[in-house]
Amino acid sequence: MPSISTGHELRSGAAWLASAPEDVQQEFLESLDDEMVLALPHLFEFWALPHQLPPDGDWRTWVILGGRGAGKTRAGAEWVRGLVEGAMPLDPGRCARVAIVGETLDQAREVMVFGDSGILACAPPDRKPVWHGGRRMLTWPNGATAQVFSAHEPEALRGPQFDAAWVDELAKWKRGQEAWDMLQFALRLGDRPQVCVTTTPRNVGVLKDLLERESTVQTHAATEANAANLGESFMVEMRARYAGTRLGRQELEGILMEDAEGALWSRATLDAARVREVPELDRIVVAVDPPVTGHSRSDECGIVVAGVRSQGGPQHWQACVLEDASVSAASPDAWARAAIAAKERWRADRIVVEVNQGGDMVEAVLRQVDPLVPLSKVRASVNKQARAEPVAALYEQRRVNHLRGFGVLEDQMCAMTTLGFEGTGSPDRLDALVWAMTDLMIEPARKWRHPQVRAL
Repeated sequence: MPSISTGHELRSGAAWLASAPEDVQQEFLESLDDEMVLALPHLFEFWALPHQLPPDGDWRTWVILGGRGAGKTRAGAEWVRGLVEGAMPLDPGRCARVAIVGETLDQAREVMVFGDSGILACAPPDRKPVWHGGRRMLTWPNGATAQVFSAHEPEALRGPQFDAAWVDELAKWKRGQEAWDMLQFALRLGDRPQVCVTTTPRNVGVLKDLLERESTVQTHAATEANAANLGESFMVEMRARYAGTRLGRQELEGILMEDAEGALWSRATLDAARVREVPELDRIVVAVDPPVTGHSRSDECGIVVAGVRSQGGPQHWQACVLEDASVSAASPDAWARAAIAAKERWRADRIVVEVNQGGDMVEAVLRQVDPLVPLSKVRASVNKQARAEPVAALYEQRRVNHLRGFGVLEDQMCAMTTLGFEGTGSPDRLDALVWAMTDLMIEPARKWRHPQVRAL
């Protein structure tokens, strides 16, 4: 059964059936004959999640980026099945010779071939291939073959030729570029040789280069997308331990984490700044970077809550980012209420708001919500990167900590370089963070005098 498109999101037949009225479900089940009942478990298009189905178009490489347990292996195994199986057990498929490449031979065999979501587990009984261990090869009833290779031995790919390949965990390969290049030379059979790459993303050259190619298409899914097929205790533990961390965004959300060239912040710096609990603080502020306009295409309103422990001299002060309360496409009244709600949540001392764009109107909007709100108005006199540089220096000195869960804010931080912002849109969350740290750390440090000096 083909996948069903509803609106802009591709939905599987199983998803459609699960959401259909009971009478429609009953009618569908009664329409199945014995042959269809036997075939249905092996009709992957009926059960597949959107990211598990190959995109349309004339592509060379399909990259499935996903978190742990997102269903990447099943998608790769089913893609191979779709290439080699014909309409009947002995009919030829579109491809007859496939390369199966894993990080090691053991991993390729145990995960891609024999694994719970591997090729043998997915194959229907009448088209199940036979494993020839000595030759490291699968043979289907119709004569198609799949040969297993290790990325640790790129030279083994010199000589064989294929019309398709399935590559697993490319981003982990120690000899990734060399093995990938050798595989490309081997893909020389048929009219349209293709590769499916299933991998958890990592910031490595071979993957980044592949994703930038015009002949590459990609699908993506976080671990959460396949939560129904994973243990509940696993999901609870992963969320508790890794939500909001760099490792969690990479391994659970399946996001390629990379730093822009000349970035003021690195992922490693932000990882080192992470803390689990709110420290003891002397002051807390809510910083606001309001959008110029207030409609559906407006920039975000950056709202960041931060505090500082200011005991001793400025070199001993320690700040902590407590919440990213930013809102998207909000009206002036909506972002003002969000900012004041954040102040009340954290019992903050005041709101620090940039007034370059709105001037007195920004203050008026906030005071319509709370006429007595303590307010500090700030104006930008230099560009964004110049304002951000002294704040980045505080992080390098390990004088700022983060609670967990600031993925979008940290993405903006890592996209701010010495030449400007290299992300998409405007770095409104980062701007709010900079204003918060300026109010808590930078301006007070400029005005601070040693107690003995003040006594003179």
